[in-house]
Amino acid sequence: MIEIRIDELLENRSRTFYWLAKETGISHSTLWRLKKGKSVGINFATLERICRMLSCQPGDVLTLAAEKKTGKGRGTKSKPARS
Repeated sequence: MIEIRIDELLENRSRTFYWLAKETGISHSTLWRLKKGKSVGINFATLERICRMLSCQPGDVLTLAAEKKTGKGRGTKSKPARS
């Protein structure tokens, strides 16, 4: 799962969510969906505007979260190598 770290970046820069929406021209609802993990994707133009306003790199905005275990026993296990 990919996580969006907008809140952390804004807090570190003493900026508000409202400020980011206003400065980037990205709608508040789009930013809210990203922030809450309700979005299924982000286009490069949106990511670029966020990065430019926050003076950061895409990897600062997006992080790969650890996968949650489902408990169904269907995890992928690697087979031992044969000699």
